[in-house]
Amino acid sequence: MLPRSCLSTRLRWRRRLRSLAALSLLAAMAVALWVGQPVPPATVPFVHVIDGDSLTVTHGGAARTIRLTGLDAVEYRQDCARADGSRWPCGHDARAALVKLAGAGPLFCALAATDKYGRTLATCRTRPEPDGVDLSVEMVRQGWAVATDDVHLPGEGEAQSARRGIWQGDFDWPANWRMAHARTATALADH
Repeated sequence: MLPRSCLSTRLRWRRRLRSLAALSLLAAMAVALWVGQPVPPATVPFVHVIDGDSLTVTHGGAARTIRLTGLDAVEYRQDCARADGSRWPCGHDARAALVKLAGAGPLFCALAATDKYGRTLATCRTRPEPDGVDLSVEMVRQGWAVATDDVHLPGEGEAQSARRGIWQGDFDWPANWRMAHARTATALADH
């Protein structure tokens, strides 16, 4: 049997260790909550629409190119075919649709990472959430872009079934169009 003083010392150490473990757990939970909080959207003055999924804004006193997430819009120089076979500049129409949605600004953007082209990936709204229009969701819903994530798939299905935007005929998927035309641009630059 252990002496009484050793037993009380052990109990004190156990209590201290339990208290330390509880404090560590609370600290870890606080850090997880702090890190898990969504980044507040930045209010950015709208400057210029580049195409159906990219725009330029002013942030931190400098111009910043934003690539909207969750969609891939037809390229500005891309043409599409209507059901009757006639060609039309769907890329120009996609850009015009984003110009109309963005309005005069400002936009409220949740800025994320930077892609390999130096563009800031973001979701942008016309007013702070939950109000306003999410530009990505609306561009897909109006049929000017294809969804690149599950969140936007219902809007794509709605546009496709209603034959809105690019879904009114045939079109090359934007990624395929870029691949096919990158070679042409490179060949032209070499000559």
